[in-house]
Formats: sequence, C-alpha cells, structure tokens
Amino acid sequence: MPKPASKLVTDAVVRQDASAGGKLLDKAFAFAFKGLVYAQIWEDPVVDMAALAIQPDSRIVTIASGSCNALSYLTANPAAITAVDLNPAHLALGKLKIAAVRHLPDYAHLHRFFAEADDAANVAVYRSHLAPHLDERTQRYWEGRDLVGRRRIKGFSSGIYKRGLLGNFIGLAHFLAKLYKIDPREILEAETLEDQRRVFEEKFSPIFDRRFVRWLTDRPASLFGLGIPPAQYAALAGDARMADVLRSRLEKLACDFPVNDNYFAWQAFGRSYGREPEHPLPPYLKEENYAVLRDRIDRLDIRQVNFIDHIAAQPDASLDRYVLLDAQDWMDDAILTRLWTEITRTARPGSRVLFRTAAEPSLLPGRVPEEILSRWHYAEAESRLFTEADRSSIYGGVHLYVLR
Repeated sequence: MPKPASKLVTDAVVRQDASAGGKLLDKAFAFAFKGLVYAQIWEDPVVDMAALAIQPDSRIVTIASGSCNALSYLTANPAAITAVDLNPAHLALGKLKIAAVRHLPDYAHLHRFFAEADDAANVAVYRSHLAPHLDERTQRYWEGRDLVGRRRIKGFSSGIYKRGLLGNFIGLAHFLAKLYKIDPREILEAETLEDQRRVFEEKFSPIFDRRFVRWLTDRPASLFGLGIPPAQYAALAGDARMADVLRSRLEKLACDFPVNDNYFAWQAFGRSYGREPEHPLPPYLKEENYAVLRDRIDRLDIRQVNFIDHIAAQPDASLDRYVLLDAQDWMDDAILTRLWTEITRTARPGSRVLFRTAAEPSLLPGRVPEEILSRWHYAEAESRLFTEADRSSIYGGVHLYVLR
C-alpha cells in the first residue's frame, strides 16, 4: 500500500541522526510543509535553461514545486519532462496549470488566471473550463477549504501569490516593514539600478540591525515560511548571524537586477506580478511562448513520488537532465549516496545535474563516494556565473555537474 502524502513529507524532512530537539523542529517543519508552500517557484528558469543546455532529445526529471519552471522548460523544446513532488498542494497546482494551458480559450484567460490571479471571473472560468478536465483528487483539493475555511480556488480571485507558506511569510515581512514606516513597493518604482540601491540602503538595510529582527531570525522556525527546514538553516547561516545573511540575499534581489526584468522582485516587494505589458513574467506566462506551450504541454507529466524512488524505477541510461532544486540540503550522506548512485546509473552521455544550495559551496565533495562523484565534472566556473545570474537571489550557490 502506498504511503500517505503526509508520511512521505515527514520521511523526507525528519533527520534520523538529529537530536531529539532537532527532530521536533523537523516534524514542525514537515507539518507546515504539507500545505501549499510555493505558489511560484523561486529558482530562475532562465538560468536553469542556460545551464541545462536542453536539446530536442533531452529527458528531464525535476522537482515540481510550483511547476513554473517545469512549464517554462517546454519553451526550450525537450523531448519529455517529469516533475515529481511529495506535496499534494504542489501537485494540484501543477495539474491546474497544465489544464489551464490545454483548455483555457486563449492567452488572455491564461494571463488573467495566473499572472493577475486576483479576478473574480477566474472562479467561474475554473468551473466551466478547468474543473471538468481535472482528476478527482485535484478537483477535490481546489474546491476544498484551507485551514481558515477559505475555498482554495478563490485564491485566484483574491491573489494566489499572497497565499501559501511563502506568501504568508512575505505578507508578514511587509507588515513588519510598514511598522518601521517602509513601503516595500517603493523599490518597484525605481527607474535605475542606482535608484534601487539607494532605496535598499536607506530603507531596507537598516531593518536587519533592529534588535527584534535579529532576535527573530536567529530562530530556525522563523524561516519556515521561506521553505527552509532546520537542516538547511544551519547551512544558510554558516558562521554569520541570520539577519546579516538575509540582508545580503535581499540586497542582491533589490540591487543587482533591474526590477523591470525581475519578476522575483515583483513577488517579493509587490506580492504579485506587475500589471503592465512591460512588466516581467516567467517564461511560461509570456504571450510569445503561448503557442509553443500549448503545442508541447503533453510532454510534461506530474507525479507524486520521491525523486530517488522515481529515477530508481527508470532503465539504465534513460535520462539526461536532472533538476534537484535545493532538496539535497535536507539529505544525509546515505541518502545523497543513494541519489547519486541512481542518477549515475540512469544518466546518458552528456547528462547534466543542476541544483542549488543555501550555502555557497557544493555540498557533494566528501559526502558522496569518490567512485561515484569522479564520474562527474563539476563545472565550477560556469556555476559561479549561474549563481551571479540567478535573479531570485535566495540561494548561496547554483551548481552544475556534467557526466564525464
């Protein structure tokens, strides 16, 4: 009998070698992670596609999360994409997006549903165009209620990006900023990078020196809303205070990329995508990609399964692109070894593995046996460039490994 979703999440998160207190924190995070966490994925798909060098025969396996990137990869014309996840809310979101690409009448409907995502008409569109094409489990999820009694589908009439664990975390951050008389949206009005830096240094940077903010961010549970489990918290902080690490990451988001080319900044500082035609969107939501997305949507398959279990069931040399997001930050050495054993077995010549880490360095050396890792080339110089180019700015490192 398959394990229930809640047990799959708990098994993935709770560290068997942690202390009793560490396991308690892990279980608290696992409980929080069972609902919707990311209405939008926070890895830059433009960086991903450059690193993956997707070819017409590429067979991709990725962790789904919000499914934005899996959909965006279709614009690069791979042969097939399998997106896996343990979180039933993320699976329901991905399947809803697939149904929307297939069955909404035109691009305007898709844009209103997922780019604006706050129009009352979206609920009626769901009922008429999407619900009849969803499996029973996905339909039951969207028509069910969340912990505070709201119909989940109504998130698309009131701002879906304000919901979920991350949406709530960003909302609390906005509330805290306003207590200090700061309007986060001010940075979106900046016309140059110099203006963006001025706003950050005058308004945002000082917040991280506040005693309450430093006290709060020193507690691992305070970052559950970012999807950061206790195991990843230590890697993210390193030897620094967490407030200083977060300031550095926010500085990159606020200052290193023009806001008119960074939809991650709009989500962080505006809690939505921009409304004007010139405002940035993920590749899958851009009008110029709509036709190819509809043409290729059947190449994307979403499944509820552990990443390792999925690839363990695949034939030898049958895959060539692997996207792990930041999941390895959660893994102990034994699980990492099992993961890379299966990746290496299923990898075709020229295979590429892409992942992110909370800390800057790759976490694999010394943890995955050398007889496995030596078969892979770590593209160190390229990885540094991809890290610099990642507009989401959350992660310390973006890492690319290529099969020798």
